Amino acid sequence: MRLEAKLALFNALSKLLLLLTGALVIPPVVSRVAVAHTDQRLHEQMGEVLSLIKRDGITTFVRTEHDEAYADYNLLKQEYITLTPVPTNAKHLGKVNIFEEMRQVDNEIEDFRILSYTLPSRGPRTYRLEIGSSLGTVELLTRTLRSMALWVLVIGALITIITDAAFAHYLLRPLRVLIQRKLRGVQHPSAFSFTPIPTDTTDFRRLDTSLSRMMRQIQSAFEKEREFMSNVSHELLTPVSILQSRFENMLQDPDLGEAHSLKIVDSQKTLYRLRNTVRTLLLIANIENAQYLRDEPVSLAGVLADVINELEDRLAQREIRLLQELQPDYVLPAANRTLLFTLLFNLLSNAIKYNNWGGDIIIQGKLRPEGGYRLSVTDTGPGIAPENIPHLFDRFRRFHSGGASPEGYGLGLPIAKTIAEFHGAELVAESVVGRGTTFSLLFK
Repeated sequence: MRLEAKLALFNALSKLLLLLTGALVIPPVVSRVAVAHTDQRLHEQMGEVLSLIKRDGITTFVRTEHDEAYADYNLLKQEYITLTPVPTNAKHLGKVNIFEEMRQVDNEIEDFRILSYTLPSRGPRTYRLEIGSSLGTVELLTRTLRSMALWVLVIGALITIITDAAFAHYLLRPLRVLIQRKLRGVQHPSAFSFTPIPTDTTDFRRLDTSLSRMMRQIQSAFEKEREFMSNVSHELLTPVSILQSRFENMLQDPDLGEAHSLKIVDSQKTLYRLRNTVRTLLLIANIENAQYLRDEPVSLAGVLADVINELEDRLAQREIRLLQELQPDYVLPAANRTLLFTLLFNLLSNAIKYNNWGGDIIIQGKLRPEGGYRLSVTDTGPGIAPENIPHLFDRFRRFHSGGASPEGYGLGLPIAKTIAEFHGAELVAESVVGRGTTFSLLFK
């Protein structure tokens, strides 16, 4: 998963956790706020009533000579105010008490939150002031506040998710450019771009500088390796040719014994393998140094037909069936026919060498959905162990036979990969132990 996606996912999960926490915390908090708001309003109403009583006297509300009570309700019976006579020795005299209780208003019984205040005694009578607010009103206020709080939380979380994602996208843009320009698709150090990435982030700038410095060292090492391999190959071919001539001259000596002749023949075989190795290394060096031209259109079907014609005897000798399915043919507009012949020859030669006796080789060619062409060579041999797959194209890497894996691949696959890269193609290997191996050429 990309870093930007991970950051976005983390932000989304953190905001989801915030929402869940808010959903658990907000209801009780809002309930307390609504109750506190109601209590404050009751106190304010009490203050207004007391100020009216102080200004106009208690007789404005009740007729003291008849010991009457005073009651006032709003239209919906959601609030009420009462003044009720109580004994002069009543409890909580001069104190405010808030509680919840059921009260009958006309013919209806409702739950109220009630503020009760016993006025200090004024003359022969004492009155209790009650101001009630319906709990239905409190619950309505609670639901309203809760809904508003949750919506604000959800909208705030969505806005922060969007802004965080946009900021992460902007912040990580230099990293995306760095990956696209300098890492993705760079098959060879020579294709690396040393142009600095425009960024004001110190970490990305340091990463860009470190990559460029490391790639310069790698390029230098590659150049030295190419030069060394090319020089050594040239230098080795001369003594190998001299030794080959001397062995041939020694074999023409009539006085040479049979035992010595056999030893010289064995030495010639060893020298022949050495010469082939040197020539292969020289070929790889020449390809990497761009000493070959890609100056002609080449049909893969035509080259494949020449390769099959060259390997007919080996196919017949091992009784291997060859199946072809090239639909359609693919023509490379700029290629080197000789190198492509070597590439396909090596792949088919390996498919024969490491196949079972009487097995099959399937050659398939088809257009790729994303563009380009795919040519695959599949054998029905013992397959290759998974741990050996990543090292198939390493030069001089040899493997010990384990299970069904063959031992040693020489320089055939490394040179095949070098030729494929020279033509802008990718060579990949897939294998299932006991079922066979597929080498695929992916042309762009």
